[in-house]
Amino acid sequence: MLVTRNFPPLLGGMERLNTYLLDSLKRVWRVSMCGPEGAAHYAVAADDIREIKVSPLATFLVKSLWHAGRMAIRRRPQWIIAGSGLMAPIVWLSSRCSGARAAVYLHGLDVVAPSVIYRWLWLPFIRRCDVVIVNSRATMALALDKGVPSARMTVINPGTGIPALNPRDAAQFRIAHGLGDAPLMLSVGRLTQRKGLAEFVTSALPGILKVRPDALLLVIGDEARDALHGGGGGEKEKILCVARAAGVAGSIRFLGRCDEDVLQAAYQASDVHVFPVLNLPGDVEGFGMVALEAAAHGLPSVAFDVGGVSDAIRPAETGSLVMQGDYPEFGAQVLRYTGQPELRESMKEACLAFARSKAWPVFTRNVLMALEQHVDDGRA
Repeated sequence: MLVTRNFPPLLGGMERLNTYLLDSLKRVWRVSMCGPEGAAHYAVAADDIREIKVSPLATFLVKSLWHAGRMAIRRRPQWIIAGSGLMAPIVWLSSRCSGARAAVYLHGLDVVAPSVIYRWLWLPFIRRCDVVIVNSRATMALALDKGVPSARMTVINPGTGIPALNPRDAAQFRIAHGLGDAPLMLSVGRLTQRKGLAEFVTSALPGILKVRPDALLLVIGDEARDALHGGGGGEKEKILCVARAAGVAGSIRFLGRCDEDVLQAAYQASDVHVFPVLNLPGDVEGFGMVALEAAAHGLPSVAFDVGGVSDAIRPAETGSLVMQGDYPEFGAQVLRYTGQPELRESMKEACLAFARSKAWPVFTRNVLMALEQHVDDGRA
């Protein structure tokens, strides 16, 4: 049984991961799920599902505990899995009611949430889970620092799909959006402070445009209104405001939320993926799925080396990692890819190979191995 708030129709990397987690479990077990309102449309692998309104959060948690506990007692699952640390208390309590084992997948933010109540109540339940899966080495280090036993933890990076690439899609994307032959920097993801776009626009983009005045920054993604961290909106206006002040607003295109076909075409049409993510107090980048997705399209990334991003980028093969705050170097690395198309082409196969090594079937195999290993070892 999977219990999670992070599931479609909500948007984001955690939501996408949990859909694949549910599919992974279906390969071995009959599965049930407690999730957000509207999840049934996307949870095709679930034999039984309970939907709960995501807000207010307190109501969602109380109803999740009620439904998860009842489902656990009725269905007697072998495993009850929390899609994030937020659901760890509910999963642990439900497991003790039904004799199941408890597991949790941690993403980074759910380890370092600044709330005193969260640290007091949620972290003890995370420590008690039978299996703790973490999305990166950085998240594992955070969990160890919070007292999660190392013997119960295993690192399983999120996966990615491996799309069929078609150069014609890239050409059509450029034509459709009137981009011509301009060098394209691509940013993908929900607009939050942690993504660092406002700082990139202020501190790196002007220097890039001095060298390549025809370059454009494409921004794909909407405000993170449903996110527990960094939600509420307003980030787009902040980016536009600092862009106007820096005199670079004309070099930024906001495309909003795009469907998968448009997103794949944007990856293929771009010269480099920029990921100037920041390490903020109480808000970390646990992995950086978008950098892995860029690699799956043969696109190198330039990112700050924070959080778990180093698990998503292999320096010199799939992109560049830069010390956080070094915007001159960040800009220089971006210019490497926009100014040398032959370099990007030479890295394309390395990007694809790296993505294949972390494809969703690999994720599935690793998750099932982690759970089966626990059963075989007899730890409970």
